Amino acid sequence: MSSKEYTNGEVTIVWKPKTCIHAGECVRGLPSVFNSKARPWINPEGATTQEIVDQVKKCPSGALSYYMNGEENQEEAHLETVVEALPNGPLLVYGTLTMKDAAGNKRLENKTTAFCRCGHSQNKPFCDGAHKKMGFEG
Repeated sequence: MSSKEYTNGEVTIVWKPKTCIHAGECVRGLPSVFNSKARPWINPEGATTQEIVDQVKKCPSGALSYYMNGEENQEEAHLETVVEALPNGPLLVYGTLTMKDAAGNKRLENKTTAFCRCGHSQNKPFCDGAHKKMGFEG
């Protein structure tokens, strides 16, 4: 999965477009950094490092993450795993989990991961926001 990085010199914001469910939490929460109408849509100079970190942590899909520059290879400490079913939306898994695909390939997820509950995602098992278009209730 490809990702894009944006830095202010102190913190680097990592965006995984294929994981994004376009919930808009980032745009509503910190519009000086996240502006879906601008290109590039992420302006890491638009707020303080702490404001960026705090907002990125609120990303419901895990499409946004960050690392402090100089710590690129440092994973966060393993986090407690919590599962939350969003009303009419995805199943969110917070914390550390190992993903294993049908071919047996494994990857470690250490943030928030959004799994499809409606069955309409084009990026299964991950949520792509299709539940909104389909009117999923559950």
